[in-house]
Amino acid sequence: MRSKYKFIFLLAGLITTLKAMPQSDISMATNCYNRANYNPATITRDDYLYLFTNVRKQWVGVDGSPTTVNIQASQYFQDQQSALGFSMVGDKIGLVQSLNPMATYAFRINTTPFSWFSMGLSAGIFYRSINSSRYEAETIDDPSINYNVENILRPDLNIGFEYQSSHFIVSLSSTHLTSIGKPNTLLMNSNHRYCGINYKNTDPLLINYNIGLQVVNRQNIIIVEGSTCMRIKHQTGLVSGPREIVELGATFRTSRQLTLLAGIFITSDCKIGYVYNESFIPGYYKNGSHEIVIEYRIPCRSAYSRNSRGRGFWYN
Repeated sequence: MRSKYKFIFLLAGLITTLKAMPQSDISMATNCYNRANYNPATITRDDYLYLFTNVRKQWVGVDGSPTTVNIQASQYFQDQQSALGFSMVGDKIGLVQSLNPMATYAFRINTTPFSWFSMGLSAGIFYRSINSSRYEAETIDDPSINYNVENILRPDLNIGFEYQSSHFIVSLSSTHLTSIGKPNTLLMNSNHRYCGINYKNTDPLLINYNIGLQVVNRQNIIIVEGSTCMRIKHQTGLVSGPREIVELGATFRTSRQLTLLAGIFITSDCKIGYVYNESFIPGYYKNGSHEIVIEYRIPCRSAYSRNSRGRGFWYN
């Protein structure tokens, strides 16, 4: 046990000493829904096919404002103690458009029936295009403006580690590893480091809650995120136990951003959510950002038996 913790702390030190660049990662307010956005180790959920998608629109009313589409699918295989996943992120802002398809593999080491340590690696490509020919300059044919179309296509890697128990989740990850040590350019997406801890009340009660803290680092920038979420359930009988029906939550970042979220469980395995994000930075455009989230799972028979006490989505 001591050697395992020494390994985790050593790994944390190696990741946090990596050199990063100032270009920002995509902005997502739904990491409380799906942590796989930043940590590939989180796809080792119990035996079911997990599907997740969300669409984010920032600064509504501004022409060319950022639009992000995120699609993810993953499944854990109990016999192999492994999970496979795929994700596709598309991001468009003004003249810049990027695509980031990734394939993920994660391995899980069970410590007890309801706790485990997992390691994950995502590999794919990062593509970004800047179409300067669409730029509308005040002075036509301004020689100081580059009207060419620039493209970049490079390999991309994410790595992550997570320990999960009945009530706690501790995670550590680093994204865009191929960007480490590279010069700063508009076409490049920078290396980010994430460290987080969550407490979750998974008891079969009619109200469950989650409290989390995450630290994000890139170069000399550190952002701390505090989040909380509550899920309300109702009794379905003695066989299946309580079922989740409504979710409410909030996240606040030290970058002075507030996120509010609400979700409705259409069925025990399907959830639709809405997320609103508002910034309180002076001079920042006041129109908020909006996200629509759809989360769906197809459980295996063994997953039904493990979740029969009303844990549902909440357990993972």
